[in-house]
Order: sequence, then C-alpha cells, then structure tokens
Amino acid sequence: MTPEAILQQYTTGTRDFRRFTLREIDLLNLDLAKIDFSEADLRQARLGKTNLHNASLRRANLSEALLWGTILTEANLDEAILREADLSGAKLERASLRSAILCKASFGGASLIAADLRDANLFEADFRPPADQITDLSQARLTEADLSYAQLSGTILTGANLDRAKLCRAQLQSRLAQSTMPQEPQQSVAATDLSGASLRYADLSYADLTGAILRDADLKGADLTGAILTHVDWTGAILPDGTRQSISDSPD
Repeated sequence: MTPEAILQQYTTGTRDFRRFTLREIDLLNLDLAKIDFSEADLRQARLGKTNLHNASLRRANLSEALLWGTILTEANLDEAILREADLSGAKLERASLRSAILCKASFGGASLIAADLRDANLFEADFRPPADQITDLSQARLTEADLSYAQLSGTILTGANLDRAKLCRAQLQSRLAQSTMPQEPQQSVAATDLSGASLRYADLSYADLTGAILRDADLKGADLTGAILTHVDWTGAILPDGTRQSISDSPD
C-alpha cells in the first residue's frame, strides 16, 4: 500500500490497517492519530514527526524504523518490536510499551514521562540526550525491564519504578555537556537523576553510577556488586541492607 492510499483512506475515516505490510514506507510529518497499525510490518518505515497519538502499534514490527520527533503519547506499543529504532526526540508520555523489544534503540532527547515499560527488553538501548536536551523517564514504569548495558548517562529517572530491573553494566554516570554558546565554552555536568526512584531488588552489578543522584531512592535488596559509586548522592536513600542513608557520602 502506498502512503497516498493510506492517507486517502484515513481522511475518509478508515483507522484499521492491522497486519498490513508497510516496510520502508514514508509517512513523515502526517496526522495519523488513533490509527491502528497492530501487527503491521513497519520495518525501516519513516514516521518522523508524525502524530500517532493514541495509536495502536501492538505487536507491530518497527525494527530500524525512524521515529524521531514522532508523537506517540498514550499509544499502545505493547509487545512491539523496535530493535535499533530511532526514537530520538519522540514524545512517549503515558505510552504503553509492555514487553516491547527495544534492543539498541535510540531515545536521545525523548520524553517518556509516565510511560509503561514493564518487562521491556532495552538491552544496549541508548538514552543519552544530545547537548541542551534531556531524556525524561520521570515516573516511568520499568519493573523487570532489561536495561543491561543501556546508556542512561545524564537521563532523568525521578520517581521511576525500576524494581527487579536488570541494569547490569548500565551507564548511569553523570555526563559532561559542552555548551553550544560561543561565549560559554565551559563544560557543565548533567547528572543522572534517580531521586525518589524505586530500585528494589534491581541488578546494578558493575553499573557505573559515578556522580548519580539517588536522593530518597529505594535500593532495598539491590545488587551493587562491582558497581562504580564514586560521588553518588545517597541522601535519604534506602540502601540494599534496608538502612536509610542520612548523608551523601557513598556507603561502605
């Protein structure tokens, strides 16, 4: 099916495009809110800056798709395959991505506030924001998600639920952000912020948390074997042994 045919049918009220084969289709900068692409083949599709608010992409295959700046607020992407997809700058607030496969996907500058990523596979996913932007995972649900080797440096994870998540060898350290202003050549530090996050029984073994903010975070039962914890702010955090840290010094 051609982009023109989809747009024509959509404008006449059709929303059901389930199980369609749309590989490498070009649907850039369109308004396709509430469209149903469930189980569709959208591998390598170009959907940048398209409005897919409240769309259904459940079990769709979006491997290597271009979704930069795409509006996916409140969209259903449960069990979707987004392996190596580019979601840079995408809007995913309150989207559902339960059990989605997001290995090596790029999320730089994306907003995932209150997104549901429970049981998602985010192995080697890259959340590092570009200069002067943030990747926001505030209040996101990442229970039992696989974030092993994920690049989370400088991201916002305040209030996120990461209970029993796999963060083995994840990069959660603060990052240096070079100013883009010519008169301000100095570098600034963008800390990975996990304030108030729940990391109960999470696997943080060998993760790099250098300079991360863990104020009031709950790490009861978390595995910190081999983790790099230099200059972490632990103020008010519940440590793996269940005790609460009263100062920012790294616990022994």
